Amino acid sequence: GIVGYMSGMATKTVGRAVAILGGMTFIALQSAAYMGYLNINWGQIKDSAVSKIDTDADGELTIEDAKTYWHKLKKMLTYNVPSAGGFSAGFLYGVTYS
Repeated sequence: GIVGYMSGMATKTVGRAVAILGGMTFIALQSAAYMGYLNINWGQIKDSAVSKIDTDADGELTIEDAKTYWHKLKKMLTYNVPSAGGFSAGFLYGVTYS
């Protein structure tokens, strides 16, 4: 329960920080490309990223890939935890409502 909730809150907070950093990086790169300082091949970057994180090797990111990563994360976070169900419920509540 409570440990899951705290983990969910932490995940949400870190996720927001990563999203802000990623967004700011994109704005900086795109601005430099617009001004002619860089030439960015976004298609190649997308293809490279998808190939590295695509778990079922179908060439695209799908809900099945997200499920695979969720199961890996859940397995890691509930390792040796007595109440994995309570942890999962608390985690989802923390991510959703914190």
